[in-house]
Amino acid sequence: MTVYLDYNASALIRPEVQALVTQIMAEGGNPNAVHARGRRARAHIETARARVADLVGADTSAVIFSSGGTESNAQALASAIAAGCERLIVSATEHPCVAETAAMSSVPVEVLPVDAHGQVDLGWLAEALKRPGRAMVAIHHANNESGVIQPIAEARALVTEAGGWLHIDAIQSAGKIAVSMADLAADSLTLSGHKLGGLQGVGALVLAEGRSAVRILHGAGQERGLRAGTENVPGIAAFGIAAECAARELADDHSAWRDAAAARLKAEGAVVVGEGAPRLPNTLFVATEGWDSPQQLIALDLKGVMVSAGSACSSGKTKPSKTMVAMGLEPLATFAIRVSGGWGTVESDWHTFADAWCEARARLRARQPVRELA
Repeated sequence: MTVYLDYNASALIRPEVQALVTQIMAEGGNPNAVHARGRRARAHIETARARVADLVGADTSAVIFSSGGTESNAQALASAIAAGCERLIVSATEHPCVAETAAMSSVPVEVLPVDAHGQVDLGWLAEALKRPGRAMVAIHHANNESGVIQPIAEARALVTEAGGWLHIDAIQSAGKIAVSMADLAADSLTLSGHKLGGLQGVGALVLAEGRSAVRILHGAGQERGLRAGTENVPGIAAFGIAAECAARELADDHSAWRDAAAARLKAEGAVVVGEGAPRLPNTLFVATEGWDSPQQLIALDLKGVMVSAGSACSSGKTKPSKTMVAMGLEPLATFAIRVSGGWGTVESDWHTFADAWCEARARLRARQPVRELA
């Protein structure tokens, strides 16, 4: 039996998604065609648009589908610059698709530091927003590695006072905690279908009322002229049904399962990253000095337990975790693993993970010279 605890990389595809995608693939049809199959395909897209909008409390007209979170984040940054933002302020633990896109933009970029718990430095932000030039501030709602949730309300107040644009990457938080455009008061927000149990390769940009998007892909007039390219009907429909399922599951809280596993690891010397801040209930990011990430992953995989060493967007990476370096934890940054549950996770999965990890830790200790254990 295997245990999958890598939902932050990609959630397992839901049965409801598989059934709907199979149906749509059999139906076929271009959603921009006027015949019956085209109209049916268009209906699937608009149904999905309503479901995704409902997940974040947005109007359906605010949702622009894309090829994924990376594209949607790029469109958000481009839209803010087109709207008059003269500089970008990007949190130090932001996903690479935001940080690297910002670095390639036509405006100056400033890095918003985080504290030892992984939350953004609001004092630094307040001072930065006093400097000349209207700013777009990009802060992810929750970190993809540590699961640390950011103080968005406080940041929003500062950005509003300065007349800036607040962009929220909610790709990891949506479906795990409540995400509301109204509560976050975001100017733009991004989502990804495969984090919810949909298919990979589909995302969405959601805009606040009064904000507009610029095209970054040119061609035909799909997505109300805001994103060229024939829509991925099965992927978009999958996104919609996954969003609907995730919305129903928001009351499910797996943090007690996670915390019980964490306690066992801490008793063996592990450090929980971001433990002093609010975190996603499904996410555990732990580092164990002297036991590097690849060794832990191999030991767990041999026991049928699948986790990761952090962001899966840098597959095969051996460099330290960017998140931990920003938090001042660089000495531990090569010893971390990320464990993340989701819609298909049960309590015994966390027990199995903790059993496998503790067994591997005991074997490692038995092989180490006594002086290394002092």
